[in-house]
Amino acid sequence: MIGPLPVRGAQVYDVRCTLREIFMPLEMASDAPFGNIARQLNKLTEHLQKGYSNFYPSETWSPSVNLYETEGSYLVCVDLSGVEKEKIDIEINNGKVKIKGHRIVPTPANNSNDPNKRIRVHLMEIDHGAFARDVDLPHNVDQEKISAAYNNGLLWIELPKK
Repeated sequence: MIGPLPVRGAQVYDVRCTLREIFMPLEMASDAPFGNIARQLNKLTEHLQKGYSNFYPSETWSPSVNLYETEGSYLVCVDLSGVEKEKIDIEINNGKVKIKGHRIVPTPANNSNDPNKRIRVHLMEIDHGAFARDVDLPHNVDQEKISAAYNNGLLWIELPKK
């Protein structure tokens, strides 16, 4: 069992260049039957629930994830814009990568010194509060060499193959 992995901010490997070189053009992997439909239905349900509770978010929200595969590793990209890297926790347990953390409510910069200045919210679609996401690990991942980097609101987790 591996504890929380450190998320390195300054030591980011240049994934963007590597992904462009490897994945242009992108090749979509085949999906299990109805797997994409199930994901889309879950996303639709989540959006419908936001309509009723977007000012009072549910216990946790789930960030969007992209999964890539190269010859030597799998890459997980998690959209965590606005989340401080210190608020991100990554754990490897029972064949899953567990990503947890917290994002504060985005607010405009307050240029006035008046602490009583109120702001009226007309629409709030950006998720905030606690988040959690599990990603199943393929069987051929070398768990001792998993690394993570956080840059420009994207968390990249590299899962090297055995």
